[in-house]
Amino acid sequence: MSTVVRLPGGLSARVPAEQRGPGLDRDAVRLLVSRGEEVTHHAFPELPLLLRAGDLLVVNTSPTLAAAVDGRIGHARAVVHFSTLGDDGRWAVELREPDGRGTTRARTGTRAGTEVVLPGAGRLVLEEPLSPRGERLWWARAAGDALGVLRAYGRPIRYSYTERDQPLSAYQTVFALPSPDGAGSAEMPSAARPFTARLVAELVSRGVRFAPVTLHTGVASAEAHEPPYPERFAVPEASARLINAVKGNQGSQGNQKRREALPWKGGGGKRAGGRVVAVGTTAVRAVESAAGPDGVVRAAEGWTDLVVTPERGVRVVDGLLTGLHEPEASHLLMLEAVAGRAGVGRAYDEALRGLYLWHEFGDVHLILPAESPHTERCDGNSW
Repeated sequence: MSTVVRLPGGLSARVPAEQRGPGLDRDAVRLLVSRGEEVTHHAFPELPLLLRAGDLLVVNTSPTLAAAVDGRIGHARAVVHFSTLGDDGRWAVELREPDGRGTTRARTGTRAGTEVVLPGAGRLVLEEPLSPRGERLWWARAAGDALGVLRAYGRPIRYSYTERDQPLSAYQTVFALPSPDGAGSAEMPSAARPFTARLVAELVSRGVRFAPVTLHTGVASAEAHEPPYPERFAVPEASARLINAVKGNQGSQGNQKRREALPWKGGGGKRAGGRVVAVGTTAVRAVESAAGPDGVVRAAEGWTDLVVTPERGVRVVDGLLTGLHEPEASHLLMLEAVAGRAGVGRAYDEALRGLYLWHEFGDVHLILPAESPHTERCDGNSW
């Protein structure tokens, strides 16, 4: 498998798809599809042809926050990335500094008691590191209304591979819903970005269903490639029921009987429903956090520190729609849990060979289960 440390020049998506030419929409991106080690190439609007009636897309409804705010530490300029709103009202934040190019770099020398002056007379005091693994993210207490500061003075978090700042609307997906407490994601759940209302309507008309979940993502600027931090999630009862219906789960006892009857578990039964395809690694983390060892999904909410690995495996997800990102360890491990190491390696090689665009405004990768020679397929390659 290729290990991509630095992308070749020109493969980072620098602006949203709709800004690359006249008449383009969000769905004007390419779609790499892998089934095992078989890889095919498509345009994203072909997605309804690649899915089947009865398939279920698990989508993340978390809205993206304007999570980057300018501030000052003493006389020095700083940029605060607001990552996660804690249950006690504190925020997990990352302190960064301007890099002179309109973006930021990691700030060193942060310690407990550091005070950041925010716009509008706001203040932020760092109290303790979020994790003993490192001091990149800190729990901080804000004096005043931090969400009000974000609304009035915040902008979307932006990294150096993008060309310029974008409005917050460019970072909202079609599935985003306001949270009752104003919480949201520090960075966009980007796998869902290419969906448009028209494409969703076409999927529904073809019998594809949707199961909404919520996972508020933290900042992803993990220069040290540390494991993902705990994040807030919710899987509502209605979505749990939808997922279990597709999987044929009726509860712990019913699930055990179903598993014993499935052909790949030694029985002679037939699997009910279609495939559960998570839209984004955030959706995988949410739904797998709500799944028991028996594979049954139960309504759940709270914090998850789950890291999906090949050793742990996936209990619910059959497929995954994900963006193309420089392969951090945790991201690759989740993909390998769904597709296997050989399948992920083949897909990454093809993405590089085909000059696919990477990062949140880039192209996307659909991982589906490998099909037997007798499986019917209706997609852009075979009608």
